[in-house]
Amino acid sequence: MPELGQQYFAGFVIEKSLAVDNVFVWAIIFSAFAVPPQYQHRVLFLGVLGALIFRGLFIAAGAALIQSFSWVLYIFGGFLVLTGFQMLRRRNEHFDAARSRTFTWFRGHVPMTDAFYGQRLVIRKAGVLLATPLLAVLVLVEVTDIVFAVDSIPAIFAVTSEPFLVFTANAFAVLVRAMYFLLADLMHRFVYLKIGLAVLLVWVGVKMLLLEIFYIPTTVSLLVTILILTVSIVASLLATRGQARQILKPTSAGPFRRATEEELTEIQPVRCAGPSPDCCDDSQRRAS
Repeated sequence: MPELGQQYFAGFVIEKSLAVDNVFVWAIIFSAFAVPPQYQHRVLFLGVLGALIFRGLFIAAGAALIQSFSWVLYIFGGFLVLTGFQMLRRRNEHFDAARSRTFTWFRGHVPMTDAFYGQRLVIRKAGVLLATPLLAVLVLVEVTDIVFAVDSIPAIFAVTSEPFLVFTANAFAVLVRAMYFLLADLMHRFVYLKIGLAVLLVWVGVKMLLLEIFYIPTTVSLLVTILILTVSIVASLLATRGQARQILKPTSAGPFRRATEEELTEIQPVRCAGPSPDCCDDSQRRAS
């Protein structure tokens, strides 16, 4: 039982640290598209639900693969080592949300407006169903989370092969997004976090590759993981001490705007099976 507890905690620490890096990418997305703060809550809530669903599917698939083909762990290990070195090499590169392939594809294939209509994800205007920029942001957030899951799910299998522990560690780590607004304000302080995460991915990858040659106890894995993260965080805070807290605000140069009152009155109700703020206009909501 103590061994399972250590495996869960080690997996939780790994997932939590990788989730923080994901939160920073979310902050870049919100800033790039000038998403008003009051609309970000909806994206964060739906993003957490989507993360739990997709990660659950990935974990089930990964557990089935490992149970049927144990050598898959070596592929996971090699992938993590390669990913760690790539992250280290590209640590100074920044994610360009507006030019990402996901957003480019979405804007090219899905009819959408150029303005935010409150917290609506879709609207109907002149009989045509249109996506709002908030839906585009949500899709981009979900896709980036899937990309991060490709790294984080194999990483946690390095410390435990129990699907229940893997999922629960992921589920609780995902809750770091509830601290999004605090972490986004502090993202400029964690200058060495990406280096620490890169070293962490290489470490868990090497642990996987040495699984049949040299067994590394869970306690050692946990201590090394905590040491890597502690050094990167402390070094970051020392290097940036004295810097004022920066509140990340949507940039005024964002590609989208807020819909005017006149535009809001022009939209038509979107028919759906159940009540939702995206499926009725203000008059319907008042009537109900």
